[in-house]
Amino acid sequence: MRPHVRSTIHSGGTEMGKQVVLVAFNGEPMCFVHVLLNALEMDEKGYEVKVVIEGSATRLVNELQDEAKPFGKLYREVRSKGLIDCVCQACAAKMEALEGVKAQGLPLCSEMKGHPSLAKYMEQGYELITF
Repeated sequence: MRPHVRSTIHSGGTEMGKQVVLVAFNGEPMCFVHVLLNALEMDEKGYEVKVVIEGSATRLVNELQDEAKPFGKLYREVRSKGLIDCVCQACAAKMEALEGVKAQGLPLCSEMKGHPSLAKYMEQGYELITF
């Protein structure tokens, strides 16, 4: 099985490819680091980029809070730039990361039966890329 899956969907928007949501589902650090790296690169290039943390990736929120951990510095940079749009409330609870998410002041989303609605981003013209 591949470490990450990429699917692209575009719906509306003013400039094709300028508004991007990176959706992290996979809890493998080597996959998650690509979300972080792409978020930072896109931000530097002027994209409006948002990161949504879903599924088993929610457990990494607590692990990567520690800058000494591999990819911790990257995670903290993405977080400090405000690029994390939301963390799935249901998955964070299941992965026992909910308290850490709250302690870090990260927004929780639960509008779709406890999970973030990806349709809301599409309706706003964002391209979705899943990892």
